[in-house]
Amino acid sequence: MEQRHPLPPFTLETALQKVQMAEDAWNTRDPQKVAMAYTVDTEWRNRDQFVNGRQEVIAFLTKKWERELDYKLKKELWAYTDNRISVRFEYEWHDEEGNWFRSYGNEQWEFDANGLMQRRFASINDLRIEEGDRKFV
Repeated sequence: MEQRHPLPPFTLETALQKVQMAEDAWNTRDPQKVAMAYTVDTEWRNRDQFVNGRQEVIAFLTKKWERELDYKLKKELWAYTDNRISVRFEYEWHDEEGNWFRSYGNEQWEFDANGLMQRRFASINDLRIEEGDRKFV
C-alpha cells in the first residue's frame, strides 16, 4: 500500500509540510514525480479541465510544462482540517514568444488515509506581466 507522509489528520505543522512538499515537487516540472503524490484514481478540476487518474495527470502536466516555460511556483497554506488542505498559490512562466504571465488562484485538496491526494480542485487566473515585474527570479 502506497503511503505519502505526513498522513491525515493534519496538524498545522503537517499541513505546512504537505504544502511545501507539493510546491517542491511541482517546481521540479517532472510529471512522473508529481503524479506519485496522487491516488491512482485521483480526480482533478483544473480551470475548465477535468483530469481523472494518474495517467491523465502525467499527460496533463507534460502538456502544461511544454507550454508554460521556466515555470516557478509558490504555495501558501490557507486552511486545513482532518484530511483537507486549502492553498493560495502564484506561479510565473512565459510562452514560446517570450510573453510572461503570473498565474494565481486557490486549490482545495482532499487526501486519503495514506496521505495521497484523491481530489484537487483548482481555480486559476492568468495575468500578463512584464519580465521586469517578475517576483520569482
